[in-house]
Amino acid sequence: MAYHDVTIMGGGPAGLAAALSLEARGLSVAVLERAPQARWAEPAFDGREIALTHHSVSVLKELGAWEHIPQVAISPLREARVETGRSNHPLTFDTQGRGVDALGYLVSNHCIRRGLYLAASQRPGIRLLGGTSTRHIRRIGEEMTVVHDGGEITSRLAVGADGRFSQIRRLQRIGAVMHDFRRAMLVCRMAHDLPHHHVATQWFDEGQTIALLPVNGGASSIVLTLPVEEIDRLRTLERDAFNTEIMQRVGRRLGNMRLVSTRHAYPLRGVYAHRFAAPGFALIGDAAVGMHPITAHGFNLGLKGQEALAQEIESGLARGESPGSLSVLRRFERRHRLATAPLFAATNGIATLYTRDEPAFRALRQAGLRVADALAPFKSAVTNMLMDRNRAA
Repeated sequence: MAYHDVTIMGGGPAGLAAALSLEARGLSVAVLERAPQARWAEPAFDGREIALTHHSVSVLKELGAWEHIPQVAISPLREARVETGRSNHPLTFDTQGRGVDALGYLVSNHCIRRGLYLAASQRPGIRLLGGTSTRHIRRIGEEMTVVHDGGEITSRLAVGADGRFSQIRRLQRIGAVMHDFRRAMLVCRMAHDLPHHHVATQWFDEGQTIALLPVNGGASSIVLTLPVEEIDRLRTLERDAFNTEIMQRVGRRLGNMRLVSTRHAYPLRGVYAHRFAAPGFALIGDAAVGMHPITAHGFNLGLKGQEALAQEIESGLARGESPGSLSVLRRFERRHRLATAPLFAATNGIATLYTRDEPAFRALRQAGLRVADALAPFKSAVTNMLMDRNRAA
């Protein structure tokens, strides 16, 4: 049996970021990850491009992960456009008057994961256990014992960070609100002839939703949302036929396009845990809140969640409270719920409004975009949320 102050189950971005944040506050941390160590250390491209806010970039810098992300993999996002239907007035957001040249930055998920892993592997207070699955979690007195397939770890706090379909959440008998959008998304990179000018486009067309995310090297990440059976067909479609169909779907707005990566499909389901905390236990990342990607804030909220947990633990330690103290964890829970509940509800509402094709819904969103684009205070508020520069340097 081993002892650490904190045991984190799940070695994705939220789990590794939490380990780095807690170790920086003087705690010893063990991180358990089901993926084999080699795959964990060098994650493969998974299609997902993460839109990082300025706040998230500052967190990654503070944790020592940003320096491990190649500069060529960081693509500035200079403008964002929201469109509905064909030839309609777009809603646009940019950085005009805010003293920076980018709303945020697009970075591949696997690059962020690798950067966090490298940073964690260099910290003496963090123990990384790859190829390790959790079997049971027991609370005995003021301590949590995590039984895994290689032994046991006793800690003052156990943290679940294993994704929106969290096994750890179920082991702790914590339920969750699950919203199945009955859609899936296909993600891949495509090179194209016309420049994207670092403009991201979210396009709600009839029968489909498309995001065009600009990455360096004359390419864009394509995020296509369709019924599950259509995504399954496209994922295995012959390459030339796939290129032709994608060009048709995006209205040839980027000229000739060709697939330059593997294709990946993900189900669209929103998740909101009934509780984020229990005595000696906390949930973070997608295990706590799994967002629909339409607002591009799920990853950023995951980083904020682990940051809030670490800050509340630090405050508790100054008052003589254990990291697993229920009073500490309740403060974290209240803070994270306040930050996520309104956005989760709003995101689900937007996703419903903008993916239904009945005439009334089409007319409503066309009118809504025109009105929103004319309201300077609304656009400014949304831009500030997209950028989130609260602690950016």
